[in-house]
Amino acid sequence: MNTRFLYVAILLISFTIFQRCTSGTTDQADQPDTSRPNIVIIFTDDQGYQDLGSFGSPDIQTPNLDQMASEGIRFTQFYDAQPVCSASRCGLLTGCYPNRLGIHGALGPGAKAVLNHNETTIAELVKPLGYATAIFGKWHLGDGKEYLPIHHGFDEYFGLPYSNDMWPKHPENPENWPRLPVIEGDSVLQYLDDDQNMLTTWYTERAVSFIERNKDKPFFLYVAHNMPHVPLFVSDKFRGTSERGLYGDVIAEIDWSYQQINEALKRNNIEENTLIIFTSDNGPWLSYGTHSGSALPLREGKGTTWEGGVRVPCIMKWPAVIGQGVEQKEPAMTIDILPTLAEILKVDLPTLPIDGKSVLPLVLNKADATNPHEAYYYYYNRNELQAVLSGDGRWKLYLPHRYRSLEGQVGRDDGIPIKYNYNMQVGLELYDLENDISETKDVAAQYPEIVERLSILADSCRVRLGDALTGVEGRDNREPGRLL
Repeated sequence: MNTRFLYVAILLISFTIFQRCTSGTTDQADQPDTSRPNIVIIFTDDQGYQDLGSFGSPDIQTPNLDQMASEGIRFTQFYDAQPVCSASRCGLLTGCYPNRLGIHGALGPGAKAVLNHNETTIAELVKPLGYATAIFGKWHLGDGKEYLPIHHGFDEYFGLPYSNDMWPKHPENPENWPRLPVIEGDSVLQYLDDDQNMLTTWYTERAVSFIERNKDKPFFLYVAHNMPHVPLFVSDKFRGTSERGLYGDVIAEIDWSYQQINEALKRNNIEENTLIIFTSDNGPWLSYGTHSGSALPLREGKGTTWEGGVRVPCIMKWPAVIGQGVEQKEPAMTIDILPTLAEILKVDLPTLPIDGKSVLPLVLNKADATNPHEAYYYYYNRNELQAVLSGDGRWKLYLPHRYRSLEGQVGRDDGIPIKYNYNMQVGLELYDLENDISETKDVAAQYPEIVERLSILADSCRVRLGDALTGVEGRDNREPGRLL
């Protein structure tokens, strides 16, 4: 062989190898199988829109979650199906508006209506594919033994069956309320009679152990933190570490929790093919003053369908697939997570109709990707249709209803709530969220055609799901499970 030709060939081969090494590409055999990613959902409780550094907090430091945002995609218009605990969790896990399934509000101890076994959860969607499944944290979809998570597709469960304020130690609860149980599987492991300081740490340790034990198979891990729902508790390692006081300490421990989970993924070389979703179940419980978070610049908070009640922070990361440092401005909702996972996994949607739609093009930040919904519908209380959001996220029409507000009052700093005015009235009002994110100016009179279009969509939704405010019975609502 000609010596000069051999020399050039060696240079070309060397340059090709150098390009592969510096670009991070490998042989196809070394690429992760992205058709079966691990799935981790971290769901906090009552964390406000502004309660992360990457979402504008002026006094809460969340370096690990901010790093997650820089390594993935940050949704700036992400919503819960309802601004309250049980209903919100129902929407996340089933892809349905919770009122469709007869789940309303926050289910107390011994509540008779629970999540029906006929409904398909994310855990039940992925288990036939060989996924290991676990939930560590708050369930809140029924505390009857046969309705706990291990009877809804989860292999493992450790946590509280309902909110952490549903115990007799809470200052506003009756003394005859039941003791607060910690459940493992479907049995009571212990009762929290004194404090809850180790909850976030316990959930984190269980999550890390689950990852270590299932690193060689696909898994779905659902970490449903009780914090920062009141009463606030934090472990000694984070108490007094934040300039935002106890609330900031609690968020700092949640930030640490994400870090521990992410480090476990890295340590086991499965971070690249793990989709992590971090979000909150609703906005902040503002009546608790410094023991609550912030939804600024949004209006109101938990327990209302104003933006501060239903718009929450959301970050997703999937290194093998999602680009870094992406800001997604298109709207999305928790009901869209199940169908998005179904598209990723190439499995059929549940047999019974659901309301969510796949937003995978948005997650992947595809060029010209748009939200697939014509509208989102916001229910609250017992099947009250209170608002409609246009599919592009710009226009939000409020339907006449009563809501609660502090009317500018500043809450206390000792964990005791102040009282809402529950008789605030909203009429048929339209807000331009693109130009008025704080919902300060009703523009219904300027855009009657938008009001009419969204009103027609509201009517069509009432036919399907009903509306207590107008006395319409829905034709497509399903019965919840029932405790005897």
